[in-house]
Amino acid sequence: METVPLKPVQRVEITTLMDNYIDVLLESTPSVRRPPLARGGMIPTDSLVAEHGLSLLVKSVSEGGDHTILLDTGYNAGSLIHNMEWLEIDLAAIEAIVISHSHMDHAGALYALVEKMHRPVPLVAHPDIFAHPRLLKTKDGREVQFPACYDRDRLASAGLGLVESKGPTSLAGDTVMVTGEVERTTDFEKGMPGAYVQSEGRLQPDPIIDDQSLVVHLGGKGMVLITGCCHSGLINSIRHARKITGINDLYAVLGGFHLSGPTFEPIVERTIDELRQFEPEVVVPMHCTGWNSIRRMADAFGRKFVLNSVGTTYTLE
Repeated sequence: METVPLKPVQRVEITTLMDNYIDVLLESTPSVRRPPLARGGMIPTDSLVAEHGLSLLVKSVSEGGDHTILLDTGYNAGSLIHNMEWLEIDLAAIEAIVISHSHMDHAGALYALVEKMHRPVPLVAHPDIFAHPRLLKTKDGREVQFPACYDRDRLASAGLGLVESKGPTSLAGDTVMVTGEVERTTDFEKGMPGAYVQSEGRLQPDPIIDDQSLVVHLGGKGMVLITGCCHSGLINSIRHARKITGINDLYAVLGGFHLSGPTFEPIVERTIDELRQFEPEVVVPMHCTGWNSIRRMADAFGRKFVLNSVGTTYTLE
């Protein structure tokens, strides 16, 4: 596989618009800005909200200018729109929306958000976001179906210019890359057990091959990997990003790592051991990583670990 050029940037800013957790009492540091508790000397009567969903605003800053990309749109339309208004996000700055994969907790506010933007915007996604029906077979024998979040006609009517790609896609003046379909090479990251999809006329195990991440090259420091749910596996995602960019150093990894619950917790220690070998300076698990796994990562990475909370902005430079 040939590497895809990715221009280095001077700074990356990542703002958590939606995640599973919020703590208004967390303190800021020079590189981690928490939302203010009060404005104009007054504590507001409403607050940011959290939900089981993810949405991240990614801004790359370089001599060529600033670029802003939105990764995923959370679960509930009202929640994300509320948080964006509370944080005074400039919708006009968003150049493109990237969908990490098809699940509803990453897609819920898409149409409501585009309606508020009042302009066409590219939507970058893997073609398999349209695979349907998708369902989950639970341990007690039930089958629960995922909602179909995407329809080509509705996307077009909403003014979204669909960019479908299984491979890497460059955005933001070649400063942000969408990984495309992730090559799976580890022996312990097995995907999501119980997930099925209708394919070739029958239900088959769903590898969720539409899972993809964002990559930014922070000049002089290395790669910043920003994940959605990481159904491909965190280590697979890092290896793939290194392969397609040619950037070996991993400076930071942020996003959902999908290590929640008894199905995935048995691979947490192996994941941590493998992640340590990349020697990241910043580790920010979010969303589907799960409390037990987040706690283990906090213990394992010490000062490199940051507890995420809705409204937090990370400035990497």
